[in-house]
Amino acid sequence: MSENNYAILIVGVGGQGVLLASEIISETAMRVGFDVKKSEVHGMSQRGGIVSSHIKMAEKVYSPTIRYGQADILISFEKAEGLRALDWMKKEGVAIVSQTELIPAIVTSQKDLHYPENPVEKMREKANRVIAADADKIAAELGNPRLVNTILLGILSNYMPFPTELWLDVIRNRVKERFVDINIQAFNRGREVKLSAIEA
Repeated sequence: MSENNYAILIVGVGGQGVLLASEIISETAMRVGFDVKKSEVHGMSQRGGIVSSHIKMAEKVYSPTIRYGQADILISFEKAEGLRALDWMKKEGVAIVSQTELIPAIVTSQKDLHYPENPVEKMREKANRVIAADADKIAAELGNPRLVNTILLGILSNYMPFPTELWLDVIRNRVKERFVDINIQAFNRGREVKLSAIEA
């Protein structure tokens, strides 16, 4: 990862705000002059299915999709999805993962399928920079469970060379007016979550 070239993979399930997060990241990058391309997979998003978004930013981007093993940053809105997508990330990359646990209906309905045990610990066995945040807990403290995406964006902002005020301006532009203040609070709470604090 360099300050001139980023590949960010976001994964989650339908309804978690993956696509809004993707839009906020992309607009922020474009405002500082990056060429940005993104590719989204919605799947069965309306039924809680997997959703992913590839974002690439550089002086010039020729393809919107990230090659396997080449993501600089992985953002996961659900911890098992983070484990599943981890191999898309470079070894020296940063994984930002919510401790959210959403067990798919297919797992609960079939005896031979199981939700992975300790997915965050398994991620840490394979990668050195894994930031696991209690984003659901923070969102609950703020009074809105739908703030997980903005909390994770706050964490991400610590690893991107974009001014904080620019992030906040894009959030103001992208979020409905009545939710702006609470989303800014969520973003700022996310900025307080650091790699060292998680691993201490």
